[in-house]
Amino acid sequence: MKKILAAIATLFIIILTVIGTATADDAGIRTERVQFAEGSTSAVIKGRLQGYSDVDYLVRAGAGQTITVTLKRSNPSNYFNVLPPGSSDVAMYVGQTGEDFTGMLPADGDYTIRVYLVRAAARRNESSDYTLAISVTGKALTPVPASHDAVLPGTPFHASAKITCVPYIEKFLEKKPQECEAFVIRRGYNGTATVEIPQTNSVARRILFVKGEPVASDSQYPVTFSRRDDFTIVIFDTDERYEIPDVLIFGG
Repeated sequence: MKKILAAIATLFIIILTVIGTATADDAGIRTERVQFAEGSTSAVIKGRLQGYSDVDYLVRAGAGQTITVTLKRSNPSNYFNVLPPGSSDVAMYVGQTGEDFTGMLPADGDYTIRVYLVRAAARRNESSDYTLAISVTGKALTPVPASHDAVLPGTPFHASAKITCVPYIEKFLEKKPQECEAFVIRRGYNGTATVEIPQTNSVARRILFVKGEPVASDSQYPVTFSRRDDFTIVIFDTDERYEIPDVLIFGG
């Protein structure tokens, strides 16, 4: 009987823990838009976290610009991630090394700086006072206007093409090449463009080309590439890859 009662008590505690965690996780994330003062390219924000009270800071920026994020915090379990436009969870930078972040941006839109406590600290209802510094520098690479390079109706894209790819989600499955639809926003006539490839389990993979070479992306892995005939083969973390034809980037 004592063993049975002990087992029931243990189960009851586990249920309470699960319910408590689910309630905390479902509390929602507060969102704030960051506005730079006139003539300024940076902002400094002071805040406080308690438990699961994550905060998303939205920063509007353009392709080709560079974003820098630094975080000073009172709790070492306080970190930040950087999410690309349209993403609610897949990050282009995961900051659990405690380092600052500087990177060129591949696309236009709202980038999210998510400030949070790691799950273990949040579960213990720990707190942290933080100072977040965000800067966006450089000139955005503006798209070629539709009057000079017609766009696909109802979209911002100038063209699309079927390409050979191994998308991000396939890294954890069969890793087999397949056919993907790729779209392009041209930002000049010299091979400067943003290529966007929709993904099965996330928003998209965006790759910024400058003068025909990939220089930035929304992947948390570095961009590497090689050339074969009239294609640029872009690779992330050995398995994820995209074969981008020159004609998609340059037009023709």
